[in-house]
Amino acid sequence: MNKKYIDFHTHTFPDKIAAAAVSKLGGCFAIENHTDGTVKGLLRSMEEGEVALSVVLPVVTNPASTVKMNDYAAASNEKLGEKGYCSFAGMHPDFSGYKEELKRIKRLGLKGIKLHPAYQNCNMDDIRYLRIVEEAASLDLIVVYHAGIDGGLPTPVYATVDMARHVVDTIGAEKLVLAHMGGWEQWEQAEQELCGAPVYFDTAACIGVMEARKSIPGAKDRVLMSKEQLARMIRKHGADKVLFATDSPWTGQKESLKIFKTLELTEQEKEMVLWENACRLLNHCH
Repeated sequence: MNKKYIDFHTHTFPDKIAAAAVSKLGGCFAIENHTDGTVKGLLRSMEEGEVALSVVLPVVTNPASTVKMNDYAAASNEKLGEKGYCSFAGMHPDFSGYKEELKRIKRLGLKGIKLHPAYQNCNMDDIRYLRIVEEAASLDLIVVYHAGIDGGLPTPVYATVDMARHVVDTIGAEKLVLAHMGGWEQWEQAEQELCGAPVYFDTAACIGVMEARKSIPGAKDRVLMSKEQLARMIRKHGADKVLFATDSPWTGQKESLKIFKTLELTEQEKEMVLWENACRLLNHCH
């Protein structure tokens, strides 16, 4: 079978820090990782899962590292783009030169940016984020927000469903993506308040089970969305506005695809979510 699936939400780390990063983050979540966190690990996972392209989402945790991280993303794309590696840029709400950096991101050929309220200690509807989203939209850049609770940093919640609704209502961005089906572990409220809104969802960390980290006594599996709710939300929101995603390395690409294909959706709806919508957003054909 020809590879054609697109995973819109993955993470990798530079080789020299990947082991430590995966260990630390997996420890915070108390969950196992499905790859070793390296680029090679992701590419192996893509091969096994018949994934044609993975969108890699860097998280800038320090304003001072913004430019360096975006340079690394652009260099990675230049080196690995033909293998289906597509890194976005990162942006921090406290980065003072955000307008100039967003223009540079566009010039570098990066398709979008990732914003992560929990790791950046900023409510997702804060004016600092809103002005970044607005400027990115003016440049036709995709913006992916972490939405909902963060498993590793559960309190306070910087990305509630109400905040997400405020962002959507305030900024009319056509390429805005709320990760984790609009709000991780807040799916009932997201279904009620966000389904049908003019925004994309992705399915990252929503499919199957996050497996308990074996090295942590008492750690428990994190059961994610039920297949019934996931299919229902996709239909209610519109299959043309949902993007297949895994949050690799925290869920497996091959495993997530296998489960997704069993959802009670039409083949046309599945094709939209699995690759057509992402292909359209990214202006990518394969």
